[in-house]
Amino acid sequence: MSPRPKHDPIRATLRDRAYDGLRDLLIAGQLAPGEKLSVRELASGLDMSPMPVREAVQRLVAERALEVRPQSAVRVPLMTRAHFVELTTIRFNLEGMAAQTAAGEITPVELARVRRYHERFRKSARRTRPNASVVIRANQQLHFAVYQCARMPTLLRLIETLWLRIGPVLIFDLRSSPRRLHTLAAHDCHEHLVTALEHRDGDAARRALVSDIESAAAYILSLDRLPGTA
Repeated sequence: MSPRPKHDPIRATLRDRAYDGLRDLLIAGQLAPGEKLSVRELASGLDMSPMPVREAVQRLVAERALEVRPQSAVRVPLMTRAHFVELTTIRFNLEGMAAQTAAGEITPVELARVRRYHERFRKSARRTRPNASVVIRANQQLHFAVYQCARMPTLLRLIETLWLRIGPVLIFDLRSSPRRLHTLAAHDCHEHLVTALEHRDGDAARRALVSDIESAAAYILSLDRLPGTA
């Protein structure tokens, strides 16, 4: 059998699927800063062979979303306090803009989807023994359901790039104690956001979204778990 051509569409599809899978893990906060994994472990988690995962890792390393360490270990980069504050400030502007714009564009079907994610987040966070992974995923789904309604593809890609770096750090907030999850300011912020979207109030949607980011960032900084330097 002759070898596959260099630009093999099957290989490209697998590579893209591996890339999307790893991006999703980072954006959804399923990997923690400093966490080390092997390509084989990542491939097993994605139910794929190592080759496309290795290529996807190289792509994410080029984007500074992952690092390759000695002995071929893959690590989620650490984040300094200064970098976290910088990214948070950028998020205020970009994600706030997306929420404000979404308020004028959202359809009834999209609003219903946002409500479902809000309810999923609320219920999962307030369980007696909440599953942090479910809470983190619901939070990410809610945010991006809103951002997609802005119908600004370039803005959405910029926000996704931010979340590649910020997603892992959100673990420090959303993997806290059950008591913390029960009393998150995000519950009220999300409720205000949904109400603002229902009323097509862009300014209120921006305020609610920024308050959500701000409250989580303040708590993460208060834990003093981010190093001064990488």
